[in-house]
Amino acid sequence: MSSSADFYNIPSSPSQSPRPGQKKGRRKREREKVFWYQKKGAKGIVGLICLVGLFFIFNGFMVLRLQLDDEISGNKDVSVRNSSSISVSIKGELKTIGKGKKQRKGTYDRMLALAAHSLAEELFVPASAWRPCADHRNWNHSEGNNGYILVTANGGMNQQRVAVCNAVVIARLLNSTLVIPRFMYSSVWRDVSQFSDIYQEEHFINYLTPDIRIVKELPKELQSLDLEAIGSVVTDADIGKESKPSFYLKNILPILLKNRVVHFVGFGNRLAFDPIPFQLQTLRCRCNFHALQFSPKIQETGALLIQRLRKNAAHSGPLDHYLIGPYAENNLQEKVGHAVKASRYLALHLRFEIDMVAHSLCEYGGGEEERKELEAYREIHFPALTLLKKTNKLPSPAMLREEGLCPLTPEEAVLMLAALGFSRKTHIFIAGANIYGGRSRLTALTSLYPNLVTKEKLLSATELEPFRNFSSQLAALDFIACTASDAFAMTDSGSQLSSLVSGFRIYYGGGKMPTIRPNKRRLADIFRKNNSIEWKIFEQRVRKAVRQTKHVLQRPKARSVYRYPRCKECMCLTE
Repeated sequence: MSSSADFYNIPSSPSQSPRPGQKKGRRKREREKVFWYQKKGAKGIVGLICLVGLFFIFNGFMVLRLQLDDEISGNKDVSVRNSSSISVSIKGELKTIGKGKKQRKGTYDRMLALAAHSLAEELFVPASAWRPCADHRNWNHSEGNNGYILVTANGGMNQQRVAVCNAVVIARLLNSTLVIPRFMYSSVWRDVSQFSDIYQEEHFINYLTPDIRIVKELPKELQSLDLEAIGSVVTDADIGKESKPSFYLKNILPILLKNRVVHFVGFGNRLAFDPIPFQLQTLRCRCNFHALQFSPKIQETGALLIQRLRKNAAHSGPLDHYLIGPYAENNLQEKVGHAVKASRYLALHLRFEIDMVAHSLCEYGGGEEERKELEAYREIHFPALTLLKKTNKLPSPAMLREEGLCPLTPEEAVLMLAALGFSRKTHIFIAGANIYGGRSRLTALTSLYPNLVTKEKLLSATELEPFRNFSSQLAALDFIACTASDAFAMTDSGSQLSSLVSGFRIYYGGGKMPTIRPNKRRLADIFRKNNSIEWKIFEQRVRKAVRQTKHVLQRPKARSVYRYPRCKECMCLTE
């Protein structure tokens, strides 16, 4: 039988046998050593038991906390099966959180993102699945008890249209009464037209009556007030661009409650598109697509314009009723029994007037003479831009063009159309007045597309006379012709007319009204190679650049509902 010394490997001397006293002392030391090891082992076991005990106490505490959290959050149906499974999940979560502090950069991050984008395209809803529904209401009429809102909108017809609809939303937000908006005279547009010259005032009031209270003028007791003296005049300088509804509740409502009237002067793009309550966004669309109908004078002449663009064909387009009202039916009745093959046409908004050209700060091949002319125009009409140009280092014209910030020239526009496959026989309507450079600038267009017309060509001098010197009313005729076209092409996606036209075609077009919206940055890169690129390669690249802008997408966050009405606030998805 082995001794404890052998068990613990305690060596003994082989050459000398121990004496009786020595043997007794050695046994005592061996017993003490064994007791020490046993004591140490017992402490280890006790420590281990304590550690396990603490673990279970901690586990129990975490289980209790999870149950309390579930009860507070309302998740009372969550049951805990056993403590071991929870401890494993907690360890896993802690492990995940620990890893989250320092994420590992994946080798295929870029390709995974591209794959996600490609697969997401499969989820796009077809354009035909969207239908107009901004006319649906789900709230009570606003009494407008808090006071009166006056608006004097600046800009041209399209900017004023946006300002009017934003004012309608502000009136509802502040529970106030809207006075029919007025339009500011501009040295650029030189137009004295007012609301009733462009839109049907009675229809506007009646259609929006379920939403807000609208009157034609201030009550007599408020008309004599000096609004500027009492602090009721609010200009664009007082409101940040695309301000949130909370700004108006915090800063404008107190003025309204105190003085009973607030006058917004300018009011261009002063209301954000997001975040904004659902019903207010719907009201915005309702105003733009339903409440604002052109005056009978504009509708009647617009009907003539469309009729001649279609070569007097006895058919109406899908948007005619919304654009020209009863005159759409008149066109049909006049042509009964005179069957004529419908003529399809492309509308091109060539945004190349001098104001756009000057404001862009780009160069268009006119050399020193062009630079002097545009600088002189900026000093008169855009003094703030002139000052900015003198006091700051701005991007060069070449850099602006490279970034796609310059409007397409007439030459670039015609090259784009040719590359897209429009034949010489295509009938093209040119929207826009007073193209910078005059007739000589349109030579490239007319040489390739002889069937090119403008409203000035299609309408007689007598028919145009009521609109002379009224640029906003002429713009309304362009709006009608462009919106009703079989295809619409823009040269500057930032243009208000192009944005409103494309939005109208989306809202009412049922997915059958194509719009060509070029990617100017990509086109600039293609045009830069004009001295060496082959025509077939040019065609391919232009088509690819345009095709990339044709996805049927819902409205991106914070983007205009006037331009992108495909959103749940403005349109509904069919089953």
